[in-house]
Amino acid sequence: MSKVRMPRRRISYRDHGVVIEIAPDYQQLAEQADATIRRILADYPRAAHLYERIVRDPRASACWDLSNYMAVYKLNYNDHGPVHARVATAAAMQMMQLLVRHQVPMDVVTSGAGELDDAFLVVMAAEMLHDIGNMVHRAGHIEYGVFLAAQLLPRWLPEIYPDPEQEQLITGFILSCIASHDGSPPPLTVEAAVVAIADGTDMTKGRGRAAFDLGKVDIHSVSALAVDAVEIRDGGDLPIEIAVYLSNSAGIFQVQEILARKVVGTPLKDRVRIVVCARPETPLVDQRIIQKVVFENGRFQVAQD
Repeated sequence: MSKVRMPRRRISYRDHGVVIEIAPDYQQLAEQADATIRRILADYPRAAHLYERIVRDPRASACWDLSNYMAVYKLNYNDHGPVHARVATAAAMQMMQLLVRHQVPMDVVTSGAGELDDAFLVVMAAEMLHDIGNMVHRAGHIEYGVFLAAQLLPRWLPEIYPDPEQEQLITGFILSCIASHDGSPPPLTVEAAVVAIADGTDMTKGRGRAAFDLGKVDIHSVSALAVDAVEIRDGGDLPIEIAVYLSNSAGIFQVQEILARKVVGTPLKDRVRIVVCARPETPLVDQRIIQKVVFENGRFQVAQD
């Protein structure tokens, strides 16, 4: 199979598809995310089965790879490939666990379309596939993503749902989550709210490293490098608390413009708390992200000297 030819800077090849190199710590986060997903889905066999089918499907891999190529290499955006899919899905699974613990009803169950296992399946599948529309173009990627997911789901769902009516209902829930994952249109279901918010939690410096190293210097790339870690935990009086740890105050942009914006537009807005703080080991002064920046050829770039 022919390979996509690209400059070698931060790009690697494999037998099929394309891969954007990412920060090692972000890759480690992806491995941890995969373990988290599998651990949580061990209690939900239908969701676990579908997860295994998705991660092993070459068509899904191709969608993630080309989405990453278009987003990172062509547009200098943050990672939108298989690592982001897993990290966001792990966050979504953790959020689902907390919602179940606090007895928050799921729309898949309330509507009669399925059981709790099916609600986890809907969230997992939608989160894994939510960004594949970027393989066509960033503009309109949500609509493209719905279309592409609608082509992929029939490869997997019939073996899980022999009843065609239930298969179509579950498909509808998944596509609804993908359609609203960016907050416009706003999510209508609890499952879609989880997908949107969990997507916004993947904001650590590893995800933004590739875009920054490829020359993108703006508030998006700089603020992304200021986020050290994101933790999802029980909020006590609220089902979900999202703790965001910063090494530089610029990271508040990521929280305000991406994560908080998604939370307030969902049915879970009154069930989620966001806590932002510097890590205890961070010095009293903010960590320096940029030392010297040059504006040339129409854009800001980090100086190499």
